[in-house]
Amino acid sequence: MIEATHLTKRYGRILALDNVTFRVQRGEIVGFLGPNGAGKTTTMRIISTYLPATGGTVRVCGVDVLDDPLAVRRHIGYMPENVPLYPEMRVREYLRYRGTLKGLRGRRLRARVEEAMAACDLGDVRRRVIGRLSKGYAQRVGLADALLHEPDVLIMDEPTLGLDPNQQRRVRDLIRSLARRHTVLLSSHILSEVEQTCERVLIIDKGRVVASDTPQRLVSFLRGEPHVRMEIQGPADAVVEKVMALPHVRNVACETKGGWQHLTCRCARGADVRPALFALAAAEQWTVRELRLEQSNLEDVFAELTSEQGGEGVASPDAAGREAAA
Repeated sequence: MIEATHLTKRYGRILALDNVTFRVQRGEIVGFLGPNGAGKTTTMRIISTYLPATGGTVRVCGVDVLDDPLAVRRHIGYMPENVPLYPEMRVREYLRYRGTLKGLRGRRLRARVEEAMAACDLGDVRRRVIGRLSKGYAQRVGLADALLHEPDVLIMDEPTLGLDPNQQRRVRDLIRSLARRHTVLLSSHILSEVEQTCERVLIIDKGRVVASDTPQRLVSFLRGEPHVRMEIQGPADAVVEKVMALPHVRNVACETKGGWQHLTCRCARGADVRPALFALAAAEQWTVRELRLEQSNLEDVFAELTSEQGGEGVASPDAAGREAAA
């Protein structure tokens, strides 16, 4: 549905996108991640025909964005980060107006406005002036606008910005349900949200794609030495010495708080030292208040791939991670 090939964008001497290549298949929900200034919004604007590329090609539903931008727009619903709304218009009035601009008429227009408002929980504010809505409701008006003409592809830049946790959950459920009829490319800084919503993620840094795979495989691939957290009551020196002597324990950091030793144990890759730690505490008659294995998540992957210390080319476990995502 979306195919970007060797995409490049320059702003004067600044290289915003550097040979970006990726593919989003029909029915996929793909998270598009990267630090501020990495090129996410630029890429989305090029796909949506709002911004021309310096080089490379983008095709949406088989149509080149440069050859026929109007045809591409008929296939796309675009929700920018800061939704441009008319604050003096009422919600239903605005959606009817936007639907008319998108070629909807008569019964079809009325039906789609009602369906979009229902999908985005806007029924209670349909007659409210947009300028008096909360940020969360304004975001939902923008999402309803993007859905009006039933596009094949939805491109969303921070779709849950300004929403409370309950609203975020409803929008996540809505996005997941949209995959039955739409291809979704979304950008978000809420990485836990992406992990829950998206089937695959693209991570971009400094204008280049550095990873492309499922969140689960990326986390598994980049999972390094596991960490075990432990709160234990015992003499600090003895605790550290005996824990360090256990097999597979690489390093122990200890901090005393309120008579409890707060330990962070770095262990060998693939090792789980919790049973040995528990057995040691029982043998020494130390009281244990907490014992848990810290799991990596998408936030850890993001930090690893986009930090200054994260090595270039740490990239995706998928052999096609930098080039094409299948």
